Order: sequence, then C-alpha cells, then structure tokens
Amino acid sequence: MSATILLKNCYSSATICKGELISFIVNNEELMHSKDSPGWNASDIEMFPIIGPTKLNDFSVDTPNGVAKQDQHGLLRELNYQLISSDKTSAVFEKKYKKNTLIKNSKFPKKSTQENLFWTYDFIFRKIISLEKSAIKIDFEIISDKKMPYMLGYHPSFKLSGFADEIIKTKNKEISLSEILNVGSAAYKVLNTNEINLIKKEGSSIKISTKNFDNFMLWTPVKNMVCIEPITQYPLEKNTENSIKNSRISTGKDLFSVIISTLYI
Repeated sequence: MSATILLKNCYSSATICKGELISFIVNNEELMHSKDSPGWNASDIEMFPIIGPTKLNDFSVDTPNGVAKQDQHGLLRELNYQLISSDKTSAVFEKKYKKNTLIKNSKFPKKSTQENLFWTYDFIFRKIISLEKSAIKIDFEIISDKKMPYMLGYHPSFKLSGFADEIIKTKNKEISLSEILNVGSAAYKVLNTNEINLIKKEGSSIKISTKNFDNFMLWTPVKNMVCIEPITQYPLEKNTENSIKNSRISTGKDLFSVIISTLYI
C-alpha cells in the first residue's frame, strides 16, 4: 500500500503511515507526538492479544488452545497493516493472522530473549480511521473464534508543552504529569471510565472518549509527550499476574472505538 495517506476536511487533517496515525492537526495545531521527538519512537500502536510484560512468565501465555509465546504488548505490532479502502476522510486497514504461525520478534536479540512469537487462534484485526469535523475516530474490529481470550489496548501519544503543566482529568480525579512520570514503566492506571481529558495551559485541550474499553493507562518518560491509552484490562493489577484468564472473551466479532477531539473550556 502507499506509504502515507492524508485525510482532510475543512477543520482538520490526519496523516497515516502504514496504518499508524502520525499526525492529527486541528486548526493548524498538531496534537500528536512526533516519532522523531524525545520520549517514544512511535505515535500510536495497538496492544493485542496481550497488554503488559510477559518476561517473568518466560514469554508464555496459557490459553485454552495451548501455550502461546508473546512479548510485551503482544504480537500484533509485528504484523503489517494492509490498506483495504480509503477516501478523502477515512481509511480502513487490516491485519490477518493464522494460528500458530511463527512471527519474528523485532526485539530479539537486543531487547528480548524470545526469538519468535505466536498465538493459538486465528484473528482478523481491523482499524478504521475517520475524520469527523475537528475530531478523529478510530474504530477497531476483532474477528476471531468465539471464546478466544484477549486483551486490547490502543496506545496514542500526544504532544505537550515540555513544562509539565498539563493535567489529566476524569470525572472524579485530576492527575498531574509529575504523578505519571513518577509511576514509570508500570503506567498510571485509571479504571472504570470511558472518557478522559488532557487539559493544557496553552493550545487546544483534548477529550478522549471510548466505547467498550472501560479503562485507561497513562505513561510517559518525558515532559514533552504523554500516552493516554484506552485498555480492556490493566495488566499489573494485583492477583491477575498478567493472566489471560482475567481477559475479555471473544464473541466472534468485537467492536471498540476511540474519539479524539478538541475540548473547549
């Protein structure tokens, strides 16, 4: 597929490279973290079928279909998106996986001892990106065998001022960037909510609204960006031990959505 796709309307534009949302501009203001800026070498990814670390379990995940091998945040990121369709304001991407197919782990050998990854179920994973005035909607469709266990997370990163003066706000709580930095790699958990706001002193504040995720993680190692990640499950919760037994169970076709929009306060 073409390396880069540009979506555009009268209010905003989005640039997508190989299925990754690398830019979202509203009223000439860039909202997404640049892959070339300090902090993280991506702008968005998906975490599937596992969220979180697997190293302590020897990269093994025990499923009803047998033991799978997964590195941190799953093997979906190792697969390439195929462009299914696109127009001026939307694009549909897809990844297909055949159960037990060995996938080369890009972290091996420098960052992982697990050379190959595999999952014990077939799945089709679709990502649909659509511009809606000054908002962008990302829909996910997971088509798989019924009763497949899985975790899903969306991992977008947002541009910040660099002064650590932004606030993450839910209906009941305000979280400073310093609090997120202090938690480190475990990520700050925000459970039982489908909406979260990024409040800025300068520039456009952002609202992230979701359906069917129900939780978030917040992560950053630097002051110039923050990842606000809708997740189906926080992987490091007490007594879960990253167990697939505590995960979602596929209905055969499961739907999720994220809307990123500017917030006027």
